Amino acid sequence: MKKYNTPHRRRVIKTRLTEEEYTEFSERISLYKMSQSEYIRQALTKSSIRPVITVSPVNDELLSAVGKLTAEYGKIGGNLNQIARCLNEYGAPYNALSQEVRAAITELAALKFEVLQKVGEAVGNVQTYQL
Repeated sequence: MKKYNTPHRRRVIKTRLTEEEYTEFSERISLYKMSQSEYIRQALTKSSIRPVITVSPVNDELLSAVGKLTAEYGKIGGNLNQIARCLNEYGAPYNALSQEVRAAITELAALKFEVLQKVGEAVGNVQTYQL
């Protein structure tokens, strides 16, 4: 009796296919000259799954609005950084104003974080995957 050096497999996976899916499946296994089982094992271990993310129109509007807000925060933050850099170059006469600009930058960053956190709560903190 011939012995094979393969792991003992006890679990069975079942699925149903349409006629078109089965035809495509049959063509692929004949093309690769594999058994159905081996083809499925290869597909399971060597492929990556790309999830489909569906966004409802309400969430789409929310995400668009947040995107615009985030872009505005970025522009305002950039302007504040330029002002702060200018104030730092001229030194002593502008120290009080420089401190106010730094405080405004800090508040802006905190506000941006809070908005993103609230959006995450509203959307459900959906985990994203690299597609």
